[in-house]
Amino acid sequence: MASPGLNTKQFVDIHDIKEDVIILKNGSLRMIVEVGSINFDLKSSDEQIAIVDGFKNFLNSLDFPLQIVIHSRKLNIEDYLSRTSQTVENIGNELLRIQGVEYVKFVRGLVELSNVMSKRFYVVIPFYILETTESKKSVWESIKLTFGSSKNKVALLQDKEFEIYKAQIQQRAELIFDGLQGMGIGARFLTTEELVNMFSKLYNPDLV
Repeated sequence: MASPGLNTKQFVDIHDIKEDVIILKNGSLRMIVEVGSINFDLKSSDEQIAIVDGFKNFLNSLDFPLQIVIHSRKLNIEDYLSRTSQTVENIGNELLRIQGVEYVKFVRGLVELSNVMSKRFYVVIPFYILETTESKKSVWESIKLTFGSSKNKVALLQDKEFEIYKAQIQQRAELIFDGLQGMGIGARFLTTEELVNMFSKLYNPDLV
């Protein structure tokens, strides 16, 4: 049983989200790129080889770590089925109305039996304060920053020029973006509003 006084925020690593950048409690930054998908199986052999080689070259060009995340969730089409059912009810042609009813039943049964999932793909780009060339700290100060309390790390980040760190993580994000575009994969940066909405749903799966 959870101790009195504890709340969900204490179990979430995120301290703040601003200007499309995630600030973690340890003082590090993250940006997230949402990535499109390609149907690899439908590509020709030459195209598949080109995609694999392009991805290999893309990874070899990076001098920093990244995280690839696939988020799967059961597809919820209740809104679509509800709107479709309402449209079907207003159809004057009896034959078309019956076909519409059967269509709704078919789609609902297909989703329930097949357990259809919606998938989203993300690339998470990190940046740590200790990586910045502006840091003039001694070895001892760097050790204290690395192993010190989360509160101190976040306070240090807030006291520094946030724009400096944001510019550096944005450079990494642009490199990722260009690399994905070069492979013919669509990509876009998630905005602050989208990040807040995404994490709200991740930590509260019951939210629609």
